[in-house]
Amino acid sequence: MATMLKTAAGALLPVDPETRALAQDLYESVAHAPVISPHGHVPAAWLARNEAFKDPADLLVVHDHYVTRLLHANGIKLEALGQGGGPADPREVWRTLASHWHLFAGTASGYWMNETLRTVFGIERPVSAESADESYDTIAAALATPEFLPRALLARFGIAFLATTDDPCDDLADHRIIAAASDVSACVVPTYRPDKYLEPARAEFPSHVRRLLETAGVSDETYVGYVEAHRRRRVHFAAHGATATDHGVDVPVTADLSEARAEELFAQAMRGEIDAADAVQLRGHMLTTMAELSVEDGLVMMLHPGVRRNHHTATFERFGPDTGHDIPIRTEYTDNLRPLLQRFGTAEGFHLVLFTVDETVFSREIAPLAGFYPAVYAGAPWWFLDAPDAIDRYRGAVTETAGFYKTAGFIDDTRAYLSIPVRHDTARRRDAAFIARLVSEGRLDRETAMRVIADVTTAVPTKVWKL
Repeated sequence: MATMLKTAAGALLPVDPETRALAQDLYESVAHAPVISPHGHVPAAWLARNEAFKDPADLLVVHDHYVTRLLHANGIKLEALGQGGGPADPREVWRTLASHWHLFAGTASGYWMNETLRTVFGIERPVSAESADESYDTIAAALATPEFLPRALLARFGIAFLATTDDPCDDLADHRIIAAASDVSACVVPTYRPDKYLEPARAEFPSHVRRLLETAGVSDETYVGYVEAHRRRRVHFAAHGATATDHGVDVPVTADLSEARAEELFAQAMRGEIDAADAVQLRGHMLTTMAELSVEDGLVMMLHPGVRRNHHTATFERFGPDTGHDIPIRTEYTDNLRPLLQRFGTAEGFHLVLFTVDETVFSREIAPLAGFYPAVYAGAPWWFLDAPDAIDRYRGAVTETAGFYKTAGFIDDTRAYLSIPVRHDTARRRDAAFIARLVSEGRLDRETAMRVIADVTTAVPTKVWKL
């Protein structure tokens, strides 16, 4: 197995010489460990088709909302960044990024971009307006070579496991192609993402459900039939290697309704007559049902709540989703999750991984929940929190209550394929720094520290995600 690309020696490690030396040793012990990526958004079609990437701008700018949102915040029109299907020239998009490179100083995105250019493309010269064409040409030339085809990069990046994110009605043909390919070095699997089928308040809900029923071969348009359709589609996903389901909600309300009440509300939703309060209860019951199915079929259940999607309506209407204006909101787990955990929190084999972009939740709720319920694991810092300093805060908030072994390993959660090794390297470095500090403070011995960093890099995610 090829190893993950390495960034500059000493980067992101402690300043204190003694602690830095120990952190360096800890990091070096896991630096070449294979990448386990159990949640992300790399399209399966890229690996199935294995075609050369279009151009530097399309690969590194246009589809990376970490990048486009900050440029937009500083006055750059999204049209100028290739958004909305506009005719923006890719070289001009890259020049726009390069001339505003300073905007990313001190950000996680800036670090990832710099290290991606350096480790993947060998670009050492700082990106600027003056060097824009040079770096564009270097990247374009590399993308035209066989070494930069999507499947070749899997091996180069040391990726052992990669999960995509997929609609329940997807036939997963791309995954069948990938599984049959002799030049795919990683285990690439789908993830069951049923969000739009669990939103009874939306006008499109009845049509989405009918599509789900048809795809699953279920004719019963009741809640029982709806659950059976999910059951069958999950079996289809598991047959293609899926180990997890993913649920993105704004508020993680769960509920445990009677069968009669669930059928009543479901019928109202299918007629488009459900009110807002009842829709929340039905959605909460649907999440509990998803947990019940996970107990039944063994798929790990992820919850990704706390984001107000498409905050700016005009931008959403013009450019669509995932264009940089999803904004975090406060999250409450303790009461919202109690109905689900009352039923399944101690269920044997059930794994529930909780994520948040509300940092207060890590120490106040997620760590205590993970510190009691066998089913609950503290998800990695996600999205706005997957940055070096936030990773430190996560470890500090979670470890004292739940320890290292009720976490779930790092996730990159990215569409930016080329940044995957850099993001995982960032997490390994910050984990090394955190663990080294515990040794320096006499809270861990060196032997235990070496075991812990090896486990949180490989053994912990392997167990949690049932790989």
